[in-house]
Amino acid sequence: MIKHWWKILSVVIILYTFIAGLLMPLKPGITSISPARAKAGETISMKVAGYNTHFTQAGKEVKAWLTLDSDAKKKMALSAGKIQAISDQELIIDFTLPPALPVKAKVKDCSLLLDNPIDGSSILPSAIFISQDKLVGDTAGWGDLPKKSLHQATGMKFPFRNILSETIRNLFYHVPLWFGMMLIFLVAMIYSVLYLRSSDPLHDNKATSLVVSGTLFGLLGLVTGAIWAKNTWGQYWSWDIKQNMSAIAMLIYLAYFVLRQSFEDRERKARISAVYNIFAFAALIPLLFVIPRLTDSLHPGNGGNPGFGGEDLDNTMRLVFYPAIIGWTLFGFWLAELYYRIANLRDQQEESEYIFDKGIQKI
Repeated sequence: MIKHWWKILSVVIILYTFIAGLLMPLKPGITSISPARAKAGETISMKVAGYNTHFTQAGKEVKAWLTLDSDAKKKMALSAGKIQAISDQELIIDFTLPPALPVKAKVKDCSLLLDNPIDGSSILPSAIFISQDKLVGDTAGWGDLPKKSLHQATGMKFPFRNILSETIRNLFYHVPLWFGMMLIFLVAMIYSVLYLRSSDPLHDNKATSLVVSGTLFGLLGLVTGAIWAKNTWGQYWSWDIKQNMSAIAMLIYLAYFVLRQSFEDRERKARISAVYNIFAFAALIPLLFVIPRLTDSLHPGNGGNPGFGGEDLDNTMRLVFYPAIIGWTLFGFWLAELYYRIANLRDQQEESEYIFDKGIQKI
């Protein structure tokens, strides 16, 4: 039992990942507003939809601002007029827009900031685009954002991110699967090198078992990524460069198994497979980490698109995310060990049958 501690640990961590990752609520946020366009000098009645919010309970303590960055890189704010709570998740907010914006731009995007003592503060970036006829940069009607008076949400909650919403939980499964895959493929490549140096069939079995486990993780990573893309990008497969390169990487490793089935001679199969495995791992680096950064990509961390960080991956999420990487990686090595045992039993059976057949032939 003691020597299997890491297997038990992997199961415990994965269970923790599912329980904490799926049951912990998200912070309150803003999902949508209407209208999304206005003109300076107008009075608009904005319909706001919230998520996990308590507008009715907060009542008159709900406050709202339109915020933007001025030419001086200063955050300017326009306070709301009348605020009416239709329900806990719906507000009607009236804004009287000044005749000019504090920036000299034809059109400027403004964020919507909400605040109340129950939900804390939440923001919808680029919530509304305001146009103006005269580019005078007049700050009349606009003031400083009252940062010190804003409330903070209390309790253990994951951050609410616009567009991602509840799908942010996939960070605990999609990303750790890819982390685990890379570590498993790395160890598989090391065993292939060891086989080329020693010709020990056990090293070949270990490399093959690890490739099986790593490929399974990679395919699961593609599936979870496609589901995430459907909810955030609008379709399962958008031919994004990261998706394409990941698919090519998986095809390269699937070809590994086709290659092994092409040879009858055990030693030749193992040697050629080991060489192929080394080059397959070398191909992962440019496919997954270099090429996607050289062109535009919707995927976080590629093509100029910022990766997860700051409010995206806050301390609450790290309590689940980092253990998830450890848990899924250990589980992947456990799967590889199971396949390795099966491969050794198969080799022993084949060897026994060979010896038995030789004995029959002598008789």
